[in-house]
Amino acid sequence: MSRDVVTTPSAQARRPRQEETFRKLIDAARETLRGSSYAGLTVRAVAARAEVAPATAYTYFSSKNHLVAEVYLDLVRQVPFFTDVNETRPNRVQQALRSLALVVADEPELAAACTTALLSNDDSVRPVRERIGAEIHQRIKSALGPGADGRTISALEMSYFGALVHAGSGVLTYRQIADRLGYVVGLILGQPT
Repeated sequence: MSRDVVTTPSAQARRPRQEETFRKLIDAARETLRGSSYAGLTVRAVAARAEVAPATAYTYFSSKNHLVAEVYLDLVRQVPFFTDVNETRPNRVQQALRSLALVVADEPELAAACTTALLSNDDSVRPVRERIGAEIHQRIKSALGPGADGRTISALEMSYFGALVHAGSGVLTYRQIADRLGYVVGLILGQPT
C-alpha cells in the first residue's frame, strides 16, 4: 500500500455535528492529560469533561489508547509542511522533523500517554498508527521536494520514529532528539546541516 495518499475514512465519513463532537472529545482528552496522568485517564471522564454522553464517546473511541492515539494524530496534523524552496533541502527536512519531535515536548503527561498508547497492542490503535505514519511520510516527502528517493524517506522515517522511542523511554528529552535529528538529517542527506 502506498503511503502517498493520506486517507482518514472515519474523518471523511463524519458529518459536521459528528466532527464537532469528535473535536470536543479530542480537546477534552488533551486538557485532561495536561492535569493528570495516563493512568487516571478514562474515556468516561473525557466524555464528562466534553459534556458528551459516555456511550457517544465510545462510538468514536473504543479505548483510552485509541483516544490518546487520535490526540497525537491531531497534534501531528497541526505541524506545518516545510516546502520553502529558498531553504536548503536539509534545512527543510530538519525543520519538519524538529517540529514533529517537539509536538509534545512541553507536556510530559501528554507525551507519556502518547508513548504508552502508540506502543500498545490495542487493535484500535493500529489504524491510527498507520495514519500517523502516513502524515510523517508526507511531511518528510514534502520537505525533500520533487523526486525524493524512497530509501531516503524511509531512512528519515526510521530515524524519526527511533528518536521518539528514545524520548518516550526517557533516554533523551524531546528537545534533545529534536537537536540530534538535525545531525542525522545531515548524515542521511550527505550534507552538513
